[in-house]
Amino acid sequence: MENYDYDKRNVTGLDAHGKYAVLVDYLKELGSCAIAFSGGVDSTFLVAAAHEALGDNMIAVTAKSETFSERERNEAAALCRKLGVRHVITETTELDIPGFSENPPDRCYICKKGIFGELIDIAGKNGMACVCEGSNMDDMGDYRPGLRAIRELGVKSPLRTAGLTKQEIRNLSKEMNLPTWDKPSFACLASRFVYGETITKEKLVMVGTAEEVLRSIGIKQFRVRMHGKTVARIEVLPEDFAVVLEHRSEILGKYRELGFTYVAMDLAGYRTGSMNETL
Repeated sequence: MENYDYDKRNVTGLDAHGKYAVLVDYLKELGSCAIAFSGGVDSTFLVAAAHEALGDNMIAVTAKSETFSERERNEAAALCRKLGVRHVITETTELDIPGFSENPPDRCYICKKGIFGELIDIAGKNGMACVCEGSNMDDMGDYRPGLRAIRELGVKSPLRTAGLTKQEIRNLSKEMNLPTWDKPSFACLASRFVYGETITKEKLVMVGTAEEVLRSIGIKQFRVRMHGKTVARIEVLPEDFAVVLEHRSEILGKYRELGFTYVAMDLAGYRTGSMNETL
């Protein structure tokens, strides 16, 4: 198990609102911060809380890269405009980070070490005291080598400091009228590949486009995992199995146009970190 050390606060017995108060107080203690902002549920909630706590003494930083879809990046920019938060977009090239493309089991560590190193530089150039990221308490239960890089670099994890779970973050986000409160979970496209399978820009485009096909037929929560150069394994929630089967011919045709020879549906359904099941 990775060492997930972080700055803990005593939140025993506190409900979600009590934890939110701890979060805001902690952010005020930081004085200023740059937040790694993907536009997802957790980072949006953290950006909103930091803006409440720090006003203009915070920025949101979003990476423009091959592993992060343009749609997600545009949504992140729109959220910053809505919240009135200063938004910095930085171009990153994960595929150029030594060791990343080979996709070893600690790929996320390699990536986060490189990307968050860049974010620390951006924070300094913008007069921010530190960098914060949006992992929550539920992220402690899976194989998360990226959290080791975060610890080594001294990046802050305010949501874990306040003891907030994913469901508490969703509930509070709904109360705060954040549009992401019910947004499906999303992860870096590099997580779609079997460990040891070389990651290329072409393959990232293939899985990203394949997932957009599922979105176009009304499915919200999904993953398309790539096995070798020919197999696409679709993960959706069990209640969406019927939707996939209804659009079977359309999906198969479009996936074959993308270059997939075989298209399979995983009967275990959608779950996070399914590629870790082989470790």
